[in-house]
Amino acid sequence: MRAVYPGSFDPFTPGHRNVVDRARALFDEVVVLVAVNSMKQPGADEEERAAAVRAILPVEWTSVTVVAWSGLTSAYCRRHEVGVIVRGVRNTTDLQAEYRLAAMNQSLGVPTVFLPAQPELAAVSSTAVRLLGR
Repeated sequence: MRAVYPGSFDPFTPGHRNVVDRARALFDEVVVLVAVNSMKQPGADEEERAAAVRAILPVEWTSVTVVAWSGLTSAYCRRHEVGVIVRGVRNTTDLQAEYRLAAMNQSLGVPTVFLPAQPELAAVSSTAVRLLGR
């Protein structure tokens, strides 16, 4: 089964890498979908962010691909025959927001699998990484 792991990944954090690593153990193929989120103002466009993610992931992770995408995740899944969406959750606030998205995607025919953050990575967010980098 193919899975997609969508996100803005601005930037791609150790927590994101951990989710990809764990997802690739569960699924035949994992597509890291670097998405456009109209609610966010990323520091780079999706193609640049996708290139940055590719540079971080180990080359031996041959079952993982990175793709830039500007549409709905469910549309990508239908177009590319991806059976499930993977989402990482760090805390109950994440879970509440992700649950709403999962319900919408389920109604569009694509189920979501949640992977809880490893405890040592739960406090790491892209926002925090960006703020520390300034």
